[in-house]
Amino acid sequence: MKQSINILISGGGTGGHIYPAIAIANELKLRYPNAKFLFVGAKDKMEMEKVPQAGYAIKGLWISGIQRKLTFKNLLFPVKLLHSLFKASIIINKFKPDIAIGTGGFASGPTLIMANRKGVPTLLQEQNSFPGITNKFLSKKAHKICVAYDGLERFFSNNKIVKTGNPVRQDLLTIHSKVKEAKEFFNLNPKKKTVLVLGGSLGARKVNQLVAEQLSFFKDQDVQVIWQCGKFYIDEYKANNDLEDVQVHAFLNRMDLAYAASDFIISRAGASSVSELCIVGKPVIFIPSPNVAEDHQTKNAKSISDKHGAILLKEQDLASFPVVFETLLKDKGKQQSLSENINELALPGATTSIVNEIEKILNK
Repeated sequence: MKQSINILISGGGTGGHIYPAIAIANELKLRYPNAKFLFVGAKDKMEMEKVPQAGYAIKGLWISGIQRKLTFKNLLFPVKLLHSLFKASIIINKFKPDIAIGTGGFASGPTLIMANRKGVPTLLQEQNSFPGITNKFLSKKAHKICVAYDGLERFFSNNKIVKTGNPVRQDLLTIHSKVKEAKEFFNLNPKKKTVLVLGGSLGARKVNQLVAEQLSFFKDQDVQVIWQCGKFYIDEYKANNDLEDVQVHAFLNRMDLAYAASDFIISRAGASSVSELCIVGKPVIFIPSPNVAEDHQTKNAKSISDKHGAILLKEQDLASFPVVFETLLKDKGKQQSLSENINELALPGATTSIVNEIEKILNK
């Protein structure tokens, strides 16, 4: 196979789509140093910032999702879709990719549709236990579909599915050797337990409201908190926080150290977060967002809690959080069993497995 290959990658909207795409690109770059990469994202989404920071070029499409209620944005959707299909066609004609890889997000739809029409082989990376409409549609023409959960043959052709897991940051594989460094990095008291709160890359209103309401409770439990609240909420919560043992961050650039420093984790249940937390192996309370397509976060969290690897707490049950957390805090046996069970579900070689599948397609 030629070493000078052109690889087109589309995915974004949230960190859960962007970081797997970057992880795949990084692994491909190691194997093919002369390869050329081009990302395609949505113009006003975070990939337009994060992808260049990782060292890759990106083109933006004028595209967004369909809202659940009737809005002006929905009326614009057909126009945006046609515009994005046309722009994706131009990008593909100019870049001439040898393969197109989709990791989810608004832009991956038009990009992979046009790639398929132009005879470019495609690979999908489906992160969730319940796929969205776009990937269901794209799967009909995809050469391979890399998945993270069992049971996806309900939605995709069985002969295309490969269970690989979701790509994760490789620095998470060594977090257990970084505990001392992590405590110092966050200036934590090594004698106190630490709770890490993750609301997703954009922030989660209900999770943030819960933490804000429970700050005195955390103080009573003598735990310290690393609270990643998201860029939309940082001003509100940083201004109102005067507690010594509560740190408020818009974003955590050293996730490896955040995980290493924590004893307990409260998190949304996006696919990438779930995959990372399986590798991290700490006691987790999942609070899935009910406001995502097909309620896939609840399904992701349930797939772990059904195997006794995490606690699932729905937004409608948040009033019980103090009892749930205090019980976990005092039960060391429960902490250990949760850690062991979630760690057994980890697939740390996911990125390598996905790139192996990409290589097979390229070799054909």
